[in-house]
This record gives sequence, C-alpha cells and structure tokens, in this order.
Amino acid sequence: MKNSSNPFLKHPILQILQTKCKTLNTLQQTHAQIITTGLILHTYPLTQLLSAILSSTLPTSVSYALTAFNQAPNRTTFIFNTIISSILTHHNHHGQHTHLAFSLYNQILCLKSIKPNSYTYPSLFKACGSNPVWVKHGQALHAHVLKFLDPNEYDQFVLASLISFYSKCGKFGVCRYLFGQVSQPDLGLWNSMLSAYNSGVLDSGLSVEVLCLFSDMQKGSKVKPNEVGFVALINACADLGAFSQGIWAHCYLVKNNLKLNRFVVTSLIDLYVNCGFLEFAHQVFDELPKKDVFCYNAMIRGFATHGYGHKALDLFENMVLEGLTPDDVTMVVIISACSHVGLVDKGCEYFNSMREKYGLEPKVEHYGCLVDLLGRAGRLSEAMEVLNTMPVKPNAVLWRCLLGATRTHGNLDFAEVALDHLVKLEPETSGNYVLLSNVYARLKNWEGVKRVRRLMKDHGVDKIPGTSVLEIDGVFHEFLTADKTHPRSQEIYLKINEINGKLHEYAHKPRTMDVLFDLEDEDGEDALSYHSERLAIAFALVASESGSPIRIIKNLRVCVDCHDYTKLVSVIYKREIVVRDRNRFHCFRDGSCSCLDYW
Repeated sequence: MKNSSNPFLKHPILQILQTKCKTLNTLQQTHAQIITTGLILHTYPLTQLLSAILSSTLPTSVSYALTAFNQAPNRTTFIFNTIISSILTHHNHHGQHTHLAFSLYNQILCLKSIKPNSYTYPSLFKACGSNPVWVKHGQALHAHVLKFLDPNEYDQFVLASLISFYSKCGKFGVCRYLFGQVSQPDLGLWNSMLSAYNSGVLDSGLSVEVLCLFSDMQKGSKVKPNEVGFVALINACADLGAFSQGIWAHCYLVKNNLKLNRFVVTSLIDLYVNCGFLEFAHQVFDELPKKDVFCYNAMIRGFATHGYGHKALDLFENMVLEGLTPDDVTMVVIISACSHVGLVDKGCEYFNSMREKYGLEPKVEHYGCLVDLLGRAGRLSEAMEVLNTMPVKPNAVLWRCLLGATRTHGNLDFAEVALDHLVKLEPETSGNYVLLSNVYARLKNWEGVKRVRRLMKDHGVDKIPGTSVLEIDGVFHEFLTADKTHPRSQEIYLKINEINGKLHEYAHKPRTMDVLFDLEDEDGEDALSYHSERLAIAFALVASESGSPIRIIKNLRVCVDCHDYTKLVSVIYKREIVVRDRNRFHCFRDGSCSCLDYW
C-alpha cells in the first residue's frame, strides 16, 4: 500500500506517527486525532498507529496496541498481519508472546469475511522455529499454508520462512525439497537455503552441500550472491578447511565491492583460523574499523587453538577496555586459552569472574572448560570435585575431559570412574574406550587393555578410523590409516620408508602404547608408520613444492608418537607442518611445536 497512489502518505497526522511519536502522551494524542478525523475507518492509518505503538519502548505497548486493535471497526487481514508481525518482531525475545500471536491468527480463521494471506505466515514460522515448544505448531501451520493459500500466492517469501523453520528443526531434507519446488529461486530463497545448510554445518556435516548449492547458484541462475550467501559459503569452507575456495570467496567480495560487515569478517576470521593462517585472520580482524563481541570471540579462539594463550588474554583485555561486555562464548574461549597454555590460576579467575564481574551464569560448557583446565594441569582431584559439585548434571563431554586428562597423567582410578559414567551416557562412542585403553597401556596393565577391548565388543563398538585431509592445488586428498587406495600410493609408501630411515638416524624410538586399537594384527611400530597423518605428510612431500607449508586436518587427536614424528620431519625436510586435530592446532617448525608439548 506504500506507493504514490496512497492518499494517506502525506497526511500530517500520519507523518507525526512516522517521525515524532515516541512517548505515550504523543501516541495517545495522535490516536485520538485518528479517531476524531475518521482515519480509524481506514486500514493504512490504523496499521501505522499499531506499528508506532509496538515499535516504541513503552512497557505497556503490547496492551495498548491490543486496545487500539480491538476498538477498530473494520479489521482486515492487513491489520491482523501488522499486529502479529509487530508483536513477534519487537516483543517476543523470549517467546513470551508467541501464544498471543497465534491467538490473533486464530481470530483470522474464525472470521468469515477475511482469510490469511502470504504475509500472515513468515513471522509465525520464525516464532515457531525459535522456540522448541512451538515446533509442532509450525508443522500444523505448514498445512494451513497449503490449505489457505492459492498456489500463485505461495510466494518465495513464504517458502523462505518455511525453509528457515525446518532448518531450525534439523529437517534439512524437507528444506531441500521445498527449495526444489521453485524453478527460478530469487536471491532471498537462495540465501534461505544456504543459511539452512549453514546452520547445520557443525552438527550435520552439511558443509559440502553449501559448496555445491553455491556452485549451482552461480552456474544455473542469474542471481548474484550477496553478503548473506557468502557468510554461509565461508563458514562451510572454514569447517572443511577449504582454503582455496575460501580465499576465492574473499577475493570476490573485495572485487565486487560487497560490504565486509561484521558477519562476513567473523566468518573470514574463522576461515583463516581453521585453515591454519592465523596471520591472515589477524589482518582481517585489524582492518575492521568497528568490532563487536563476535569478531573478538573468533579472534580470541584463533589465538587459543593455535597455542597463543597470552595473545588471547591480551586481546580479551583490549575488548573489555573498548567497552564491550563479554558473553557466554567469550568466557568459553578465554578459559580455553588459559587451558591450552597452562595458566590454571588465571583460568579459574576468569571462571569466577563470570558471576561476580559480568553477571553471567556458568553453563555446562564453562564447567567443561574448567574441568579441562584443571585436568590438563594434573589437578585431577579438583577437576573431580567440580564434576561432583556443579549445579547441573555433567554431560559426556565433561567426563571425557577428565578421561583425557587421566591418560596424560596416568591416573587409573579417575579414568575408570570417568569411563563408567561415559558408558552410561555414550555406550557406542569408541573414543572413550580407546582413551581408557591407553591409560592401561601406559601403566603396562595389559589385562586392563584386554578388558576394555572385550567391553567394546560386548557393546558392539568399533573404533572410528583415523582420517587426515589435505588440500594441494585446490584438490582435497583424504587418507585413512594404512590406506593404499590413493593413485600415488606406491610413491607415498616409498617416501614413508625414506622418512623412517632418516628418523633412525635421529635415534627416534617409536612409542607404541597408543596404537593398540589401530591395527590389532600388525606390529605396533608398523601400525604407527601408517597413521593417516603420516600418509598425508608423505604425500605432501611428494606432491607439493619444496619448502611450502603442509596443512593437514585430522578427525582424531594426534597421538604422542605422531607428534614426535612430525617435529622431526619438520627439521629433516625443512617444512612447516600445521596439523588441525579434534582439539587444536599444532604448528611444527624446526623441530618444535607451537603447543610446547602441553596438549
């Protein structure tokens, strides 16, 4: 209705609503004028009044808007849509008014003179997706869309809201089906689908789907991507460690003058951090003139996972000095930064400051960081006390932190307690059994090792195979332990033999304790030789330019012997080797690692 033919656009009373109407007194005076002049009989003036009331900061704005709405003599679908959308947009931050919005929607259904249209549903779907209690109502609402909307009205705006709703429910197959119903999606629909996949990247491994969908948008449509699509693309590249595709995306943004806003910059920081290019991440961070908490969180996490805990702490202090208030994520990454470099007392200080200084209530993930912090430092009794006294029930992640610490420090009593809890919480997770097996092996308790293996068989648990991925010339190469499927496998194994020969010259003695689950029927030293990251390193030495860095992504924690092995390879072949494992980055250079062997 907002076009040049609208007779109310320049009406002085409505102009007051759009510019000066901020206080209750002004709103009431304008409301009275709308009634006395008869403007209340027309849809547009009433919707402008409702919008002004609900966009104000008045504590009584919802009740006042409902009073004005209920007094309206002629309530149209447009008026209903306005009040529903405005309530959900401005006053539903914790889902407290979702029920009210659905009550208003129900009134539309009860009136014979009107029916819902394509503008009725998007805000309702958004409200349902934001609150688990209302998910089933969102699915019922989808049935209403099919019932009440003519196929021609079933526009891409409604589809976009449906896709967003189902993505929040984790139903990505439904999202893809809905998206496939449109022959020529517009930019909004492409962005909705990309964002849907992006929301499931970490939980569902949909990163490859994001890359494929983005490629389809470029090849098969006339739509040009904007910043929203690029955030999804860059996040997917960050998850995969796809540096070539990520750097292409960054270059495209710059060349096409797309805005490097805080969302784009945060995703770029994550990209460069996850690909092992910390200096690039820092450069992008420094170039952003106005930084928010999300940007700081990403950069602090980057320093922490690369082993630069002191830099992470300095950046945190700068953030606070700039007047930014830390959030839950900030405290997770800063305590993790302390954990990675052994700053135990400082990490405990940050944990205690959450309530005292920042008014944040510690969540499970914060207790997990605290247990990890204490456990890495060998303060296992304190870590156990945290688990036994924390106000919420510890989850599997927390018990696994303790179990991992017992492996490092060889405490069998705490290890058995941790596994007992883990078997109840995650009976099919192989990594838990492997951790305990390694504790037994380090203590030379071979009966314990056999007992853990029997326990795995009793629960039908198989060990997750170790995989390592690296990118050379834009092509990804994946290796499994003892893998011989690569086209250049013969060269790879010859290179491994060469490396092993050179390692003997450096008096390297393999530590076989951590390989008992890898290749049960082979000699332990041979099993170590064919760990996935060693195959990846050998291939990189064969296939990449001499002197160029080697960057590997591993799905499991790097074993102790592979850590020693990689340090020596970095010296022998004069290569920088960056390994991103499940927990952090290890940057090997000139025989040392950035973790300083504290991991």
